[in-house]
Amino acid sequence: MEYLITFFYTIALLYICLFSLGQLHLAWYYKKRKGSSTSVEVLDPSKSPLVTVQLPIYNELYVVERLIEAVSKFDYPKNRLEIQVLDDSDDHTSELISEKVKALQSEGLDITHIQREHRAGFKAGALQHGLKRAKGEFLAIFDADFLPHPDFLRRTLLYFEDSEIGMVQTRWGHVNKNYSLLTKLQAFGLDAHFSVEQQGRSNAGSFINFNGTGGVWRKSCVVDSGGWSADTLTEDLDLSYRAQFKGWKFKYLEDVVAPAELPVLMPAIKSQQFRWNKGAAETARKNLKQILRSNWSLTKKMHAVFHLFNSSVFVCLLVAALLSIPMLFIKNTHPEFNLLFHLGSLFLLGFFSITYFYWIANQQVIKNKPGQYFLKIFPSFLTVSMGLSLHNTIAVLEGLLGFKSPFVRTPKFDIRGSQEQLKKNIYIGHGISGSTWLEGILSLYFAFGVIAGLILGDPGLIVFHVMLCLGFAVVFYQSVKSVRYAT
Repeated sequence: MEYLITFFYTIALLYICLFSLGQLHLAWYYKKRKGSSTSVEVLDPSKSPLVTVQLPIYNELYVVERLIEAVSKFDYPKNRLEIQVLDDSDDHTSELISEKVKALQSEGLDITHIQREHRAGFKAGALQHGLKRAKGEFLAIFDADFLPHPDFLRRTLLYFEDSEIGMVQTRWGHVNKNYSLLTKLQAFGLDAHFSVEQQGRSNAGSFINFNGTGGVWRKSCVVDSGGWSADTLTEDLDLSYRAQFKGWKFKYLEDVVAPAELPVLMPAIKSQQFRWNKGAAETARKNLKQILRSNWSLTKKMHAVFHLFNSSVFVCLLVAALLSIPMLFIKNTHPEFNLLFHLGSLFLLGFFSITYFYWIANQQVIKNKPGQYFLKIFPSFLTVSMGLSLHNTIAVLEGLLGFKSPFVRTPKFDIRGSQEQLKKNIYIGHGISGSTWLEGILSLYFAFGVIAGLILGDPGLIVFHVMLCLGFAVVFYQSVKSVRYAT
């Protein structure tokens, strides 16, 4: 049993280390070719192509009106702009949309309220339904929590002058980043993805992905790639790979920002994380063979595999965490394993790699005292990420094993300051899940790990166990705390 535990513990740490080195490689590519990803240049109005803006909506009482208002203010010729509100709602959201659409139609805007009889295929189904009716040569897509700037289309469409470009993705901004520690931590993680990761992959010539919103597709690219498919929970990532397999090129614009709202409650964060992580695993399962059989370079294959299996790092993190406490006792009773434990210090290379990855992203985004901000946020980010490892592991395993589940939307709140709005929100769920209770138990388990390390006189893993204990405790507390807002 000791050898089995040691084997799985080592494999888990090895994967984490390799993944971290992959992220370090992206950071190197990001720094190597760092430069402005776009300019202040905008599309000449006389060259404005016909564009369809698609707004997939499902039960968005609190944010749908501000979204429609934002896209209605695009600085773009009205006779070249079509807006589709793809509404699958089954609550009063549809009434708000209907009133807003009628008001804008009276102002001469080409905007339609499109409803389906059945919500088949969820968001992918809605987009595919709208695709068949879209007039535009290009398709701009925004989720309900986005507030794009008026110049969005004019700053993105000029890149389609290159006929090989199939999709242009912009960076997400955060309208409520400073609302709480949870929103700051989410912004910290997303900023790393939208700077070092996306731009680094682009610089390396590797596949990047449409992020589901805040981007523009060439309609012919979507059609040529088979359209939107609902066989994974991340229809955006799936279509991205199918399009690039077909030879279409993607453009990432780091300097064009599409502001959006971050989830403010832990259950909403979990809902979003579950969909992203399970969907990525499903997409990996679907596309891995084609990647491995391709004639791409080893570097491109490596980045594609780590890209699609990005979420699997949570599985290895949880395995390493759970086995780290038995490893304390194995180390104490089997001195012949000491050499192996000393070699384990090499895995610190992985920690320093991932630290550098986030440091580079932080330096790019935070302009005022970035070092001080990093030292405050990064430890908390790692700690809470560890606390989410159980929840995300369940999502990844379901995706890899082919267990299907419905598309669960992330509740939006239109909250920037007052928590009073939380108490009025009808989308906050009731009850506490079994996995949440298990997160509370794991917090106690890793508290035991801290005590065991002290008793055995082995402080090597104490910091790791303290972070795990705090991480699971925070996730458990924040999950339980949100129930009080349920109506």
